[in-house]
Amino acid sequence: MAFQMMNDRSVAYRLLGDEMKPLVVLAHPLGMSQAVWDDIIPALLPRYRILTWDLPGHGASQAVSGKQLSPADLAAEALALVALAGTQQFHFVGTSIGGVVGQQLIAEHSDRLLTITLTNTGAVIGNADLWNTRADRVRHEGLAAMSQEIVPRWFAPAAFEGSPALKTGWCTQMGRGDDESYAQLCEMLGRDTFCGKLSNKSVKVQLLGGSEDMATPPSTLEALSAELDSAALTILEGVGHVPSVEVPGLLAEKLLALFATPAHAVSN
Repeated sequence: MAFQMMNDRSVAYRLLGDEMKPLVVLAHPLGMSQAVWDDIIPALLPRYRILTWDLPGHGASQAVSGKQLSPADLAAEALALVALAGTQQFHFVGTSIGGVVGQQLIAEHSDRLLTITLTNTGAVIGNADLWNTRADRVRHEGLAAMSQEIVPRWFAPAAFEGSPALKTGWCTQMGRGDDESYAQLCEMLGRDTFCGKLSNKSVKVQLLGGSEDMATPPSTLEALSAELDSAALTILEGVGHVPSVEVPGLLAEKLLALFATPAHAVSN
């Protein structure tokens, strides 16, 4: 893991693999960390260079410094890290709020994207009341307490059956996050949407959702597909909110297939 100062804040990131190979940027969900990608990275590394990072106040990244966060801020952070890799264009994969970062890239930097995969996300996720209420609760109760309520919503029941320690592990990880950073990101999700901002972009888009996802159900992905001019959407059966953890092999297969598809063969 490496660290880079950005806007007076330390950002934790990993840049893995051969610098001559195409770059894949992976953006993690809210409340988690770049560790969500650990099980798919080995499948990608033989053909691609990999960049992952921790969002503000998540993982090993420093907490927010007081400025109200926006999707543009998060996308700028991603592009600054891409600059460290010394490349202009890249493949992007984002889950949940990581997919919100991806939508900002589509809206403002589509020329930088070779392909983009958005999983378990939406042009609108939930509503402002939901997110503002959660932000207020986090500030008063703390992430460690709320993790017991939130983490079970991330995974399909089968995931807990296959790995009994999964809930405790991610509750521990989430509880170590910064309360204010998480709260500000909640408020961002309630405030900033991408309705009307994603059409007519020349980007190869793949959308993935989970049939058991309570946070961003299939209907949310269907609405996002409509915003992206009917982008291809696949709903993964029996999967919840985090396919990189629940079905890493299947997700890696779908990413490798998209990355290898000729530019003229896929469009949104």
